[in-house]
Amino acid sequence: MPCDCLLLESLFCGFRMIYTRSAALLYLLICTLITMKANGFFVGITYVENSIAKGAVCLDGSPPAYHMDKGFGSGINNWLVHLEGGGWCSNVTICLAHKDTRHGSSKKMAKQIAFSGILSNKENFNPDFYNWNKIKVRYCDGSSFTGDVEAIDPANNLYLRGERVWQAVMEDLLEKGMKNAKYALLSGCSSGGLAAILHCDRFRELLPVDAKVKCLSDAGYFINAKDVSGKDHIQAIYNDVVTTHQSAKNLPVSCTSRTEPSLCFFPQNVVQDMYTQLFILNAAYDSWQIKNTLAPGVADPHGHWHYCKLDIKNCSSSQLQTMQGFRSEFLNSVGELMSSSMKGMFINSCYAHCQSEVQETWLRADSPVLDKTPIAKAVGDWYNDRSDFKKIDCPYPCDGSCHNRVFGPNEYSQV
Repeated sequence: MPCDCLLLESLFCGFRMIYTRSAALLYLLICTLITMKANGFFVGITYVENSIAKGAVCLDGSPPAYHMDKGFGSGINNWLVHLEGGGWCSNVTICLAHKDTRHGSSKKMAKQIAFSGILSNKENFNPDFYNWNKIKVRYCDGSSFTGDVEAIDPANNLYLRGERVWQAVMEDLLEKGMKNAKYALLSGCSSGGLAAILHCDRFRELLPVDAKVKCLSDAGYFINAKDVSGKDHIQAIYNDVVTTHQSAKNLPVSCTSRTEPSLCFFPQNVVQDMYTQLFILNAAYDSWQIKNTLAPGVADPHGHWHYCKLDIKNCSSSQLQTMQGFRSEFLNSVGELMSSSMKGMFINSCYAHCQSEVQETWLRADSPVLDKTPIAKAVGDWYNDRSDFKKIDCPYPCDGSCHNRVFGPNEYSQV
């Protein structure tokens, strides 16, 4: 807890004795504002209005959107494009549910969002990218920006146009100066981290030949693992995503030319053929994958994994053994990349998901480290060719620097 919030706690202790609920809410609100003032800042939304004429729209037909903080000083011609995550919608029913949320409509998105971590504009919080043009592309298509269905069912007015959204946003950024980029990094978190992999080489092709262009996938390295019941749950979901959004034509040809398109949603089948340099930032016990790939609700009808998925400290010895097996599968899927000069890697043994967007895990005094190196320094050293950073953590629970995620009882998956 920040020291300012500790002071606030003592100030509000008297209020808690009388008005516990309201005082606690007020305390949390003020704590959040203080933390934001110290570690982040708010950036307004930009709508790509002219994309509507091109049919490049969110699930509900609203225009794509992004938030942009302009570069300054030596970073004026440098561009960091970060793709938001938000799961996938694998059929029309689920897509319709997404349609009325911020993950399916720019009308539902906050007009301002906080930039911190890799998007921070403070040198001490983000030393290698603080003064770059920083963009967070909002996610509103449910397909990791790969879908393109021409037909629109008049009964539901659902648009499945993620690939067009990607193109429209990139065109808008190119017009705003990205076409003159000298340095660029395409990054993303979760399904946005997967999108950063799937679009990495094409992003490289958009920019000047002499520009330094690399990609970062944060919590986007989803593996093709069976669930605890022995079924291919995540593979079935990806197959439905690719079929529903007609994504096959927009996935890397190097992969679709040799295997079925749904398997090309798994980075392990794509990254070997990429020619643009890629950094993989991932927790070996990725909390989303543990909850949705390894132990989804359909594979655990009696809820034996419920409390374990909420907090890794609640896991039984047998559940931890199963999770160690998942970690082994994950490491096998990235193992071949260890010898590649084109790949960087920070694989820690935390129960976490997305570590670049939040200051506490990106770069702070108590941030996660590997070989005494925080994530921000590892990524910065790799991007600027100061070191070829490739580190894999020891098994849980050996890493005391982890910020393990603890979920509330009502938090649910986005698939």
